[in-house]
Amino acid sequence: MRFVALFLLFPFFVLSQSKYTHADSLKGKVTKEREWWNVLHYELHASFNEKDSSVLGVNKTTYKVLSPLQVLHIDLREPMVLDSAIQNNKKCNWKKDGDAYFINLSSEQKVNEQNQITFYFHGKPKAAKLPPWDGGLIWKKDKNRYPWISIACQGMVGSVWFPNKDHMYDEPDSVSFFITAPSDLVAVAGGRIRSTTENKNGTKTWNWAIVNPINNYSIIPYIGKYVNFKDTLNGEGGVLDINYWVLDYNLEKAKEHFNETKTMLRCFENWFGKYPFYEDGFKLVEAPHLGMEHQSAVAYGNNYMKGYMGRDLSGTGWGLKWDFIIIHESGHEWFGNNISVKDVADNWVHEGFTAYSENLYTEYLFGKEAGADYVIGTRKDIDNDKPIIGDYEVNRDGSGDMYNKAANMLHTIRQLVNNDSTWKSFLRNINKTFWHTTTTSNEVEAYMINYLKLDLSKVFDQYLRTTQIPTFEYYWKDDVLSMRWTNCVKGFNMPVRINIGNNSLLFRPTEKWNSLGLPKAMTVTVDRNYFVNQKAFK
Repeated sequence: MRFVALFLLFPFFVLSQSKYTHADSLKGKVTKEREWWNVLHYELHASFNEKDSSVLGVNKTTYKVLSPLQVLHIDLREPMVLDSAIQNNKKCNWKKDGDAYFINLSSEQKVNEQNQITFYFHGKPKAAKLPPWDGGLIWKKDKNRYPWISIACQGMVGSVWFPNKDHMYDEPDSVSFFITAPSDLVAVAGGRIRSTTENKNGTKTWNWAIVNPINNYSIIPYIGKYVNFKDTLNGEGGVLDINYWVLDYNLEKAKEHFNETKTMLRCFENWFGKYPFYEDGFKLVEAPHLGMEHQSAVAYGNNYMKGYMGRDLSGTGWGLKWDFIIIHESGHEWFGNNISVKDVADNWVHEGFTAYSENLYTEYLFGKEAGADYVIGTRKDIDNDKPIIGDYEVNRDGSGDMYNKAANMLHTIRQLVNNDSTWKSFLRNINKTFWHTTTTSNEVEAYMINYLKLDLSKVFDQYLRTTQIPTFEYYWKDDVLSMRWTNCVKGFNMPVRINIGNNSLLFRPTEKWNSLGLPKAMTVTVDRNYFVNQKAFK
């Protein structure tokens, strides 16, 4: 989805998009060696050794053959080492190309068959320098000096530490995750705990089972001195199990602070429909970094504060009424984890809708004007440095404006709909339509146009594919008001509500001057809910 769910909020290094490499194409393209097989299940075993920062593991991969081919593309990022690939008790040879491995399969691949291949791996994965922005393996100590281990790898994705089909278009339908760690610690992951096994070498193995499709960067261990407390929600899908895993010395603090979780879940089920992963439950897990939308096991590291590490990102005051990480990262359960894009270039679908969920949560708590205040307040951080949609097939997303600018685009579209019942129905039905699937911006745009019965094509082109903010220009001459759109894509004619004196009127300007006779010249302002600029001529 980008670098991480929150990367625009801190400085980061931007990779040049002026020139792409062969490695970029291998990472971002659905190669012929990827497209012929559909990953179904990972049985992933991993042992984490904090003493030397190493990982040793096995990934038994089940897949379905879609078309016959004998070469299978998987990824494992250096300095991790692929030791062997075994199919039907035979070692497979491979050709290595950077971080990509092209496995020569010894068995004939027959269409519609389900086959398995087992990958053995080891090494010292890239360590995170500034997680979650500069991600990788996180080897930390808690304040009592116990090991505290996790991974934040959204930008580089799961191949930073284990071999997998590392492309967003194809997610495993389920995962069985066996985590081995020191026996005095606890290992947590997405899904539900199936078993624990005491080993003879002072370690313990925790088996977590995820029964829903999941992206690779959400297959994450949390290892630490954790304690657990539980709750339930009577939600739209029945009884939802809620689990909190926190460091032992933060238990009482967490019990009070995490009360907000059930309010958040009720709000998002109200706006977006039922929580997408009832079978796997919902968890907040205290993490050694700020936060991440790991499916059914959301990483939390906001130090039990309101706002974003104690700050209101909107500058309005409303953002200090709730915990940003609980709200934003949990919003991704609907947009990002339930609805997932095939290519990171379309990550606005994840981040724009989720940033917009912050507005909806504020509205849920404090009313519609408060929600509008919040999302409008975030406009101050929009850079307009490059288009929101990035370049396809090279593993590059677009501008960090995919958060606040895309959220304000959605807020603007809500004004065009001008019917909150229809708007809520759309938000709920888009989650039903794209339930547990991977999709594209084009498909989402087409769905919105069809469902809302509005021609939004120029609106999407304007806000997603250019850096231009449309400008409403106007002037008075005697008792005639003339207006037009500028700084816009060709054919842009979005309706806009204008306050003229004490009246609020809806107009549809075009790129040509249009005139309207009025009794006298009055003050003209664009309704603040539309993300546009205005300019008056004398």
